[in-house]
Parts: sequence; C-alpha cells; structure tokens
Amino acid sequence: MKDDAPMWAADALQGFAIRLFSAAGMDSAMATTVAELLVEADLLGHDTHGLALAPRYLEELANGSMTTHGAAETLHDTGACVTWDGRRLPGIWLVSQALDLALDRAPTHGCVTVVIRNSHHIGCLAAYLARAAERGCVMILACSDPSQASVAPFGGTQAVFTPNPMAMGFPTGGDPVLIDTSASITTNNMAARLAREGRRYTSPVLLSADGEVSDDPSVLKAGGTLLPAGGLDHGQKGYGWALMVEALTQGLSGFGRADRPSGWGASVFLQILDPAAFGGQPAFVRQTEALAQRCRANTPRPGVDRVRLPGQAGLMRKRLAEQRGLALCPAVMNGLEAWAGKLHVLLPKPLSGT
Repeated sequence: MKDDAPMWAADALQGFAIRLFSAAGMDSAMATTVAELLVEADLLGHDTHGLALAPRYLEELANGSMTTHGAAETLHDTGACVTWDGRRLPGIWLVSQALDLALDRAPTHGCVTVVIRNSHHIGCLAAYLARAAERGCVMILACSDPSQASVAPFGGTQAVFTPNPMAMGFPTGGDPVLIDTSASITTNNMAARLAREGRRYTSPVLLSADGEVSDDPSVLKAGGTLLPAGGLDHGQKGYGWALMVEALTQGLSGFGRADRPSGWGASVFLQILDPAAFGGQPAFVRQTEALAQRCRANTPRPGVDRVRLPGQAGLMRKRLAEQRGLALCPAVMNGLEAWAGKLHVLLPKPLSGT
C-alpha cells in the first residue's frame, strides 16, 4: 500500500456498502449486516475477504444467484442442534443470525450447534469471532463450498475440495484469541488477486495440472490446484483438515458434493460453547490467560521481534484504523466505483490521501 493512499473512515465505508447492497435489491437489515462484516474483515487485515468481495456479491445479486429477502428454512431443531436451509440468502447475514441464536441458547444448553446448507458465501470467518468471545463463549466456525473445487487430496492432482477454512475464537484475560486458517496453503481469492496483478507467490504453493509445484497463480486456470496446508512434505495434515470440514459442513447438513449443486455458495458449521457449562467461566479464563502469557513471553527466534497470538496483529490493525482511517487496495475501490456508477450511489469521501 502506498504511503499516500487514501484513508477512509470505517463508518463511511460501511454506509457506502449499505447503500450499494440496498440499491442492488438486498433487504436493508441484510445489507447492514453484510456491509459491517465486510468492513470488519478489512479492519482486521483480511483484505481479500473484505470489501474486495462486494463487487462479486453485487454481481450475484444482479444475476439472481443471491436471494435478497426472507429467512432461512428450519429443517431440524432440537434446541441444541439446528439445521437450516439458507435458501441462498447472503451467507454473512445467515451466519450472523445463527450466531445470535446460538449465543442466546448457550446458557441453557451449554453447547449449541447450527449447520447451514445452501447458503451463499459467508465472507471472512475471523470477523465473527470477537462477538462470541465478548460474551465469554468459545466459537468454532467452518465452511466449504460443495459446488467448487480447487484443492486436490494429498498425493493427487485433481481438485476435490475448496480451501475449507476453520476458525476458532475464545476469551482470555485480555484480548481474545482469534484463529482463522484454512486447509490449503493459500486461498482462491488471493490467487485471483495475484493473477489479476500479474504477480507470483513468493514460494511454490500450487500444483500444475501435471502435478508440478508452482508459484504462478495462472496455473489454476489450466487445471492446477492449491496445495493443502503442509505442502508436499506434510500435506496429509491439510488433507485431513479438509475432510473434517466437509464432514462437519456438508455431512451434518445433509447436502453437499453428492448432490452436485451449482452456484457459488457455502455449507456452514457453527458451534458455541459456554465455559460455564463445563469447568466454569473463571476457570476457563484462568487457563487461557496463563497460556496466552506464556506464548507472549516466549523467547523469539532470530529475525522475529516477538511472539504474537492469533488475532493479535489484526486487533492492533483495527484499533489503528479506527483512529487514523482504513486504506484499501486501489483495485478494491476501483471495483466499488464502477458499481456505484451503475447503481447511482454516491462515493464516500476519503479522510486523506490523493
């Protein structure tokens, strides 16, 4: 990012995104939730899953692939276990609704799980985690897309899985731990960004169609795949993780690859655990804070300034951006400007920059 890049107030970007989604026909409550969580992703530094997704969402709205109104259909509900058909509603809104439901029920059931099938894309998993941690709860979130495939099983060359991210957040005595990672080394969105910019990865994280390692994102268009986490040496780890995520998301929801669905979307697993139902909230925080302190106090290896906890850097970025403004990649704002023109939505004014 250039030093003179424009800086934007987070609330101005949220308002702009709300107007865009509303003008495209999305229900106002849904538009607000989607806009807020996309900007939250940018604030945390997950900029491939923030407002960079908005043009793609707007395309899905324009072609009718994303539902704009209504609610999920409840297929099963035991109180602690819930299954929804998302009816291709905005995935970010669906997950937010599922999170609200699970947090409300957690004091009664101790552990509440919601699985969602036929959802649209759910954005950045890390953006949801702090809400649960602020309520003193542990949150586990995973998703897969049964209509897409870009990751081959370990030892293979033909794509079977999506990157299949899984996230977990939990409270400590200070900032929460926010873990967001995937079963592949890189993601489709990052590969697409690098390909558009004519850039390569700094290390080989892909396989060509004939099984040769590559750092060139363009190999994906020629039948290549993303390497599983662990790469050629230990990719069985990412492979196992991908299988786990698909079992939790598609298996438990009862809808997935076996049904050969079409259209960009998601199958979702969301679980909230209330420590009060187990060893107790104070005992949980006592353990997690001790662990966090030991990690932060760990002697860093050469070339590392200090040991950080997952989510720590993102929360620091967010606090700084809330004070000084948020910088977006130029390509992101260019895409948003094009849609603002189509939908007759006024652009927000930057705080600074040219």
